[in-house]
Amino acid sequence: VGIAEKAYNRASALSGGQQQRVGIARTLMQEPEMLLADEPVASLDPATSHSVMKYLELLNQEDNMTILCSLHFLSLARTYAHRVIALKDGKLEFDGPPEDIDNDRFKMIYGEDAVEVEIH
Repeated sequence: VGIAEKAYNRASALSGGQQQRVGIARTLMQEPEMLLADEPVASLDPATSHSVMKYLELLNQEDNMTILCSLHFLSLARTYAHRVIALKDGKLEFDGPPEDIDNDRFKMIYGEDAVEVEIH
C-alpha cells in the first residue's frame, strides 16, 4: 500500500492516511473478492483523501476487486464511483451513475449542499 518504509513504526506514529492504508493492507491479506470501505476518508485532508480513493480505484481496476464504499462527499463519489446509491432514512432515494446526481438532487435528498473535496 505504499508505506513499506513504515513497517516498524507504531500505529500511533503514522498519519491518518497511513493508518487508513494499514487498515486496507490488513484486509488485503485475507484476499477478499470484495472490500467494504466505510467512510475510508473520514477525518483526512483532501490530498490524503484522494490518495486513499486512488488506491481503492487501483484495486478495483488492476485486481478486479469490487469496492463498496460509503462516502459523504459528492465530489469524491463523482470522481471515483461507477455507481452511486443514496439512502435517506434507510430508503433508497437514488441509484445511478455519478453524473446523474447533481448538487440540486443531492440537496433534495439530504437537505443540505454537497461538500466539495478539492486539492488546491
